[in-house]
Amino acid sequence: MIPYTVNIKLAARTLTGTLNLQNKTAVDWGWQGLIAQGCHSSILIIDPNTAQTIQVLEKHKANVVKVKWSKENYYHNLSSPYCLRLASGDASGKIIVWDVVSGTAHCEIQEHSKPIQDIEWLWNQDVSRDLLLAVHPPNYIVLWNGDTGTKLWKKSYAENILSFSFDPFDPTNMALLTSEGIVFITDFTHSKPPSSAGKKVYIASPHASPAHTKPAPAAAPAPTGAKKALNKVKVLITNEKPTAEAVTLNDCLQLSYLPSKRNHMLLLYPREILILDLELSQTVGVVSIERSGVPFIQVIPCAQRDALYCLHENGCITLRVCRSTTAQEEAADPEQSSHELIYDLRSQCDAIRVTKTVRPYRMVICPINENNAALMVSDGRAMLWELKAHTGRATCNPRYSLSPLYTPVTFCGATLGPNQKKIQDLSLNSMIGQTLIAGEALPLSSNQQEVQLKFLLTGLLSGLPLPPFSIRMCPPLTTKNINHYQPLLAVGTGNGSVLVYNLTSGLLHKELSVHSCEVRGIEWVSLTSFLSFATSAPNNMSLVRNELQHIDLLTGRCFAFRGERGNDEPPIEMIKVSHLKQYLVVVFRDKPLELWDIRTGTLLREMAKNFPTVTALEWSPSHNLKSLKKKQIAAREAMARQTVSDSEQSVVESSVISLLQDAESKSETSQAISAREHFVFTDTDGQVYHITVEGNTVKDGARIPPDGSMGSIACIAWKGDTLVLGDVDGNLNFWDLKARLSRGIPTHRGWVKKIRFAPGKGNQKLLVMYTDGAEVWDTKEVQMVSSMRIGRNVNYRILDIDWCTSDKVVLASDDGCIRVLEMVMKSASYRMDEQDLTDPVWCPYLLVPRAALTLKAFLQLQPWSGTFTMDITQVDYNEKDEIKGLIQEQLNSLSNDLKSVLQDPELSLLQRCVLVSRLFGDESDLHFWTVASHYLQSFAQARQLNASTAEGRPRKEGAPPSAQNHLDICHDVLCESSYFQKFQLDRVHLQEVKRSSYEHTKKCADQLLLLGQTDRAVQLLLETSADNPSYYCDSLKACLVTTITSSGPSQSTIKLVATNMIANGKLAEGVQLLCLIDKAADACRYLQTYGEWNRAAWLAKVRLSPAESSDVLKRWAEHLCSAQVNHKSKAILVLLSLGCFYKVGEMLHSMRQFDRTALFIEACLKCGVMEANDSSNKLIEAAFLDYARLLRSLGLREGAALWASRAGSAGEQLMEELFQGEGGVPEAVLGKEEVELGHQTPE
Repeated sequence: MIPYTVNIKLAARTLTGTLNLQNKTAVDWGWQGLIAQGCHSSILIIDPNTAQTIQVLEKHKANVVKVKWSKENYYHNLSSPYCLRLASGDASGKIIVWDVVSGTAHCEIQEHSKPIQDIEWLWNQDVSRDLLLAVHPPNYIVLWNGDTGTKLWKKSYAENILSFSFDPFDPTNMALLTSEGIVFITDFTHSKPPSSAGKKVYIASPHASPAHTKPAPAAAPAPTGAKKALNKVKVLITNEKPTAEAVTLNDCLQLSYLPSKRNHMLLLYPREILILDLELSQTVGVVSIERSGVPFIQVIPCAQRDALYCLHENGCITLRVCRSTTAQEEAADPEQSSHELIYDLRSQCDAIRVTKTVRPYRMVICPINENNAALMVSDGRAMLWELKAHTGRATCNPRYSLSPLYTPVTFCGATLGPNQKKIQDLSLNSMIGQTLIAGEALPLSSNQQEVQLKFLLTGLLSGLPLPPFSIRMCPPLTTKNINHYQPLLAVGTGNGSVLVYNLTSGLLHKELSVHSCEVRGIEWVSLTSFLSFATSAPNNMSLVRNELQHIDLLTGRCFAFRGERGNDEPPIEMIKVSHLKQYLVVVFRDKPLELWDIRTGTLLREMAKNFPTVTALEWSPSHNLKSLKKKQIAAREAMARQTVSDSEQSVVESSVISLLQDAESKSETSQAISAREHFVFTDTDGQVYHITVEGNTVKDGARIPPDGSMGSIACIAWKGDTLVLGDVDGNLNFWDLKARLSRGIPTHRGWVKKIRFAPGKGNQKLLVMYTDGAEVWDTKEVQMVSSMRIGRNVNYRILDIDWCTSDKVVLASDDGCIRVLEMVMKSASYRMDEQDLTDPVWCPYLLVPRAALTLKAFLQLQPWSGTFTMDITQVDYNEKDEIKGLIQEQLNSLSNDLKSVLQDPELSLLQRCVLVSRLFGDESDLHFWTVASHYLQSFAQARQLNASTAEGRPRKEGAPPSAQNHLDICHDVLCESSYFQKFQLDRVHLQEVKRSSYEHTKKCADQLLLLGQTDRAVQLLLETSADNPSYYCDSLKACLVTTITSSGPSQSTIKLVATNMIANGKLAEGVQLLCLIDKAADACRYLQTYGEWNRAAWLAKVRLSPAESSDVLKRWAEHLCSAQVNHKSKAILVLLSLGCFYKVGEMLHSMRQFDRTALFIEACLKCGVMEANDSSNKLIEAAFLDYARLLRSLGLREGAALWASRAGSAGEQLMEELFQGEGGVPEAVLGKEEVELGHQTPE
């Protein structure tokens, strides 16, 4: 016996097809690494790495219109584990929050019965992660608790809300896109609804006003590049409703904040993308399409780099990266360079063929790495594109060449070692360096290379085609075929192709283009071959072309079974194959039936013209094969060959299983046997005929007169001693052939379309299909087991049915899906962890909480051995083998590149933590470790430099961390002050060029004063025209700014005026005056007193000395920790950027984030920014002890022992507990500890 196991138990599953138009926006790619997509009323969960559907959620009754994965920006432990949570909203206004792994609905929410417009999980505080904001049409926003389903508050607005976007930098800001314009809300909190109606902003485009449509006079000089650029984007943003001629641009498709830099927003129109600076409410950049270009459908801004993924109407995805505004280029084209943000096209993928039924719907990008995109097509395809970086220069015309993109010099937040392994395509920020800003030189280091970006198609999922379908399951599993059995389902489609699915994995096994018209029926003739028939549309004499094809799956050979026959004849009604797969009956509509021998492909008999019209037909399961075999073997022993007499009675054999075994072993013994088989059929009067076929002789048998209670018989099923007839009026008639009893049951469900017995010996279940649903009957007891009806418990119509195993049925329905269901026929999602997938999926969220945390600890640090291992069995880990196996499967599913990087001894602890948080899609971890690793290294470098200067060595040039190594601007106030200042100056410079009204000029001047650029501010103030009411005021202000001297009296006067202004509610003006006399520290204090914390932090970054700025930011961190704000995670990041590492360690420990605390302190000790002395030892030992306890609770004993050995006296006690009864502490652990963790040199 071959050691080969077959998964006989098929999982209930749904094969999905084309999408509905309402599913267009229902797709989301979560931090969990999975894609959720709505398909009619179900939701598919797709794993993008292996391109498999791993779960289908079914509970919605209407089409799904929105799906959103929950956020992962919280600290994960046993009480708040890694779990797959998804919210989905449908067209009937219902929102369901799912537990995706078990496939169950966690809670259901209903407010109105109109389609949900938009949903989003909140991320803004550390208390609750269960809050879900939804837009219920036409104009309500409601905040729900997604865990309990309770409504927290509800608020209505004046206009219809289309969608909303949260400011990624400030949780109190959000923008609503309404039918008329944009509403900005600045006081959003979870505790109460926004108090104001928000600030309404209308967007007007001057393109539409008649002045601009006039042709320009010929004599007028052509506008220069800068003017052209300005005209092109003169889109005004006004607070009053625009006049009729300046038509509002209400074809805005989308609005979103840019996650890569604060206070920027993009608006998408079919032919252009506008980048707005919200402080100025002014367009600072535009991406427009040439006249011949393909319009946009959607755009997704990236966070890691200032880049945009755009989806076009032809299904092409383009990546545009913001051009650097460095000094080198200004020389080349002084006009173009600094006038706006320019997004250069860096890469694009192939378009798809767009037809009436095939069009691109939506694109999603991976939020963790931002270098993978998935395109959803209306025909149910999901195309998975990956962005790849190729080093090397571009070979193109130098005139059009873009400034080159360079690879970053860091990997996972740390500078690359000389022979360190890295993954170039890990994420967008490891593929291309940052966009440079003015005044920043590109440091050319040896290991920086130019890169080109390309899209690569790495996966394709395709759905079923449009219905109608006809389905047929292959012959059932038996003891004879168990070694090579595959549960294949053949699906005939409307376009003539036959799809064969393997139901173990739910994946397409083969797609065969067999017919030229709709497939009407399929019958299997062995485990790997089947017959299918199709009929063309009838001509005026109601004759058709019949196609009957024989297909062999192993070779793909396909031939016309009836040879030349088939043109211009009545349509085939059905084909029926006998139980031993010897004979085939072909039934026509107005023509006598044909009887074929399948084995030889010959026509045995074409019935005479006067043969009765067949309404239903079925082969009998009885035959005489066994007795023939016995005789044949006996005859073989007696003489070489002898014809066997036919006088033997046929043996009635009830088991279908043995029939199939015999049918298969029959061919082995000899081809010459032709067993006798029978079939029964009914005519239009309901009379039952019985016909025997043997070899090439056909005999007419007994006739049974019609049953008066039955109408016209529509179908027959026969198994063992039971024969069931179904008629057009919904009556079922059960015949017990042994006891010679018949029993009629009216179902009152109309026409019985199909009846099928379940496979398996003695299994007398019967599946019945009606026009409005289906039922399962038990023919032994003659009673109904389960039923489904359209409108009652499902909202789709059933097109075809079959059994796929002895206890599961398969249904094809008109919503384009094929469902494998339990016998009770309730559509249920399945548990994901019980799935049998063809490719292993990396998703730690599928593990039980303990196992997921163990896997994380295992990958983050393995200090117990000199080498890293990817085999959990090599570790002292006491856990059930089943869980160990699951963890090992996860480890095995990692790519070889990742494994080699994780096993690379050069990979530092910090890099490893960053990499593992990426693998887990843990947003909170990723932010923490990115900022921590950056500042730990920069403070360690500064320390080394100070040490070297102290020893009298000359200071190296570029003493602060090199410019290239600053934190990305998407971290906003966490960046280094020097870089942050440069960025703000660059931004004001851009705003200045773009200003188009007095309001804008005033804002620019204010901003310049705060930044300390007084000369430029004076120039702007003097631009005020004489008829402006604030002309006098501005002129005086200009005088004041130029004449401020540092004499004592003037300073004290200005300070007094400023404080009075602030006291009387003129905060901004007072702060400006304080900045003029270099009292920015006081200004920050006032801003903080009045609750303007973000503004104070901004000002501290751009104006104050490091020490003063540090005080302001520390106060901010304290404020963030306070109970009413409760944003400790943000406070920790702020403290990291200030280098308060000891305080961070204490806070992490007090928040019970033990693994983070211990690894962080370990990294601090390694970098040399924290020393183990009497004051810090208490924290260090407590942290290590708690981590050791955590590891012990997870079952990782070696790790626990190691950390305990460094945790002082309490640790020794834990060591004793760990190794009780094992003769004390193993030598190995103590020995290793000296090597690993003692006397470290700073990296």
